[in-house]
Amino acid sequence: MNTTNFQTADLSDEYANDLTCASPIFKSFGKKGAFWGEITTIKLFEDNSFVRQQLGTDGIGKVLVVDGGGSLRCALVGDQLAQLAIDNNWEGIIVYGCIRDSRIINDMNVGIRAINTCPIKSQKRNIGELDIPVKLAEIEFTPGNYVYVDEDGILVSEKKLL
Repeated sequence: MNTTNFQTADLSDEYANDLTCASPIFKSFGKKGAFWGEITTIKLFEDNSFVRQQLGTDGIGKVLVVDGGGSLRCALVGDQLAQLAIDNNWEGIIVYGCIRDSRIINDMNVGIRAINTCPIKSQKRNIGELDIPVKLAEIEFTPGNYVYVDEDGILVSEKKLL
């Protein structure tokens, strides 16, 4: 999937009625400045067990949206999970929470958006929900819809635009 041949500003101009725009609360991590794909979701709180499980599956054409409740007390993605995403061809990851190992991740060919960083690792209790609609950054991310991410922001559409 070509992940760099689009701009969210152009998509917004062309498909204004088909898109919702996330509030600009996310920071960019990794070398991949732009990515897009079909949404798959996880809802959890301070436990990244399901993140590892999902990133271990085939991610071709998909973006993992992690609703971590906005917690800033621990990281839900680190360099090992970022590498797992690369190894399994995930288009990108959006984390409503924190990541860690940001210096290493910033040298990796991965696209991640997260609220911030935190050096503390998460718990491992295998608690979470997969592929349910989640609301974060003032919009809803629904599995099967599409997300488009670049340096200007995050857009969501019910249909594939690219």
